[in-house]
Amino acid sequence: MIALAGSAILLLGIAGISVLLGGRLSRPKDWKKQIEKEALKADKSGLDKEFLTTDSEEDSDSKVIEEGTEQVVTSDIDVQEEIVYEEISEEEAGITRRQFLTKALRISFGAFAGIQILTYLGFLWPKISGGFGGKVDAGLVSDLKKQIVQSDGSLIPAFIPDARAYILPFNTGNLKGSQFEDNGTVVEGLTAIYQRCVHLGCRVPWCNSSQGFECPCHGSKYNGVGEYYAGPAPRNLDRFPVSVSSTGRLIINTGIILESPRAVTPSVKYPQGGSCIALTSEADEA
Repeated sequence: MIALAGSAILLLGIAGISVLLGGRLSRPKDWKKQIEKEALKADKSGLDKEFLTTDSEEDSDSKVIEEGTEQVVTSDIDVQEEIVYEEISEEEAGITRRQFLTKALRISFGAFAGIQILTYLGFLWPKISGGFGGKVDAGLVSDLKKQIVQSDGSLIPAFIPDARAYILPFNTGNLKGSQFEDNGTVVEGLTAIYQRCVHLGCRVPWCNSSQGFECPCHGSKYNGVGEYYAGPAPRNLDRFPVSVSSTGRLIINTGIILESPRAVTPSVKYPQGGSCIALTSEADEA
């Protein structure tokens, strides 16, 4: 969007310059002849009004014309001209058309280059905070736990759109000795799971009946903490490092995506009910 806006501004600027210069550039083809005729008329009228003769005894054949700072002495034998020029300041001289066009082109090119640089930096520069790629505030830990655990004991994960992550409880009793014990993905009994299937990148929805994640694209299935269960997925669902702020808020670091291999011993039971997608593996059929 920035690039499109910059290009539009550049085109409008060039169009404005063309309009401003249109009056100066659109001269008639015979403008030189018109100037010559006007100059001849002005010279002729000036000669008629300002023509003076010197004393006939000194030189009957010479004529003197004075006009401002310009003096012209004519003679039947010889013609002498003396013209006095006065220097003017740069402000009085103004700016030439060539200088104006050169400056306008430089400014336009500089603006266009600056917009392009800002656009590239927007893609390459990492986000410092807020939004996916940075640290996302998911809310109070206490509120998240109340939202996730239902009255009948079932779970519905809290989905955080800015982090593209599901928040789910992770029993600390199952944490000890597991591959998630020391990698910073579980804090205060909560973990953040990336919504993307590790097979081909589809978004994996939560299946409330089976209490797990089931990918509708190719049938990969994961239990309630994102551990692999069945399907073509090569590993567990990816997850993010999490921490708790001094005010008790869960912070998800979406700038780091952590992978984990398939668990030998699952941390939670799955499935706990009917599947939301068709059976696609031998484990499901069993």
